Amino acid sequence: MATALLTDQYQFSMAYAYWKAGKHADRAVFDLYFRKNPFGGEFTVFAGLEECIKFIANFKFTEHDILFLQSVMPMCEDAFFDYLRKIDCSDVEVYSIPEGSVVFPKVPLMRVEGPVAVVQLLETPFVNLINYASLVTTNAARHRHVAGKSKVLLEFGLRRAQGPDGAISASKYCFMGGFDATSNVLAGNLFGIPLRGTHSHAYVSSYMSLDDIPDKALMSKDGSRVCKDFVSLVKEWLQRIHLADSLCGVFGDTNQSELAAFVSCMAFPSNFLALVDNMMYGTSHVILINNNLTKSHICPLSVTF
Repeated sequence: MATALLTDQYQFSMAYAYWKAGKHADRAVFDLYFRKNPFGGEFTVFAGLEECIKFIANFKFTEHDILFLQSVMPMCEDAFFDYLRKIDCSDVEVYSIPEGSVVFPKVPLMRVEGPVAVVQLLETPFVNLINYASLVTTNAARHRHVAGKSKVLLEFGLRRAQGPDGAISASKYCFMGGFDATSNVLAGNLFGIPLRGTHSHAYVSSYMSLDDIPDKALMSKDGSRVCKDFVSLVKEWLQRIHLADSLCGVFGDTNQSELAAFVSCMAFPSNFLALVDNMMYGTSHVILINNNLTKSHICPLSVTF
């Protein structure tokens, strides 16, 4: 999606005005900075630089792009579109704070130098590529700060993210911000992020009773022992828990269909992570963030040139 057309229409209007005035090749310097830390916080984590570098490295208008621009800007002279056919970012210089750095308001994150018409066309895509990436990375870092170093943080926001491109970016920048793994298989493939998963509520609902489990044997993790009837062992321990005075019969009404679903997960005896709740599941070692970390109403960061 990040092509040379990924910009606002008025950027082309200004580029045309520069060209008409004969100043399109004048050297210009743009600083990218932000005015306020997001989420009411005290810091921001800078991200998105890699995407910006890839963008300028591949910046070029195709003939299809030119034909579209001619159709929406019929008032522009043909010579202007000949100019657009030839431009690239070979004369653009970018100076930047390292990606992943902690940054603060009003301190330039990037400095972009080059012909004014060209760097003008870079303004919108750079703001877009830095803004969302920095928001997600900062929010992820805030979660890591609260959770501490000992917790495992898992990102499960794919189904609630802003489309597939937003989902891929969110998974990538959550990992950069300190998360340990993602459920997003494509992000894992593209960026080498470790994959982790639980199961959906549909899986739990698919079981009716412990009789739905045909294979009752369970091998120990090291393979040295086999429990031939794990289901009976579960029933025995459930009865013991029910009779325990200290628990006051709390587990007496255990839903048998849900119990069967969790027992059936012995299909993964050495890598089992249960979905107990659909928003957040916490233990002493794992915090599963299953909602979208980047809903638009909690993203006040504004990055501007």
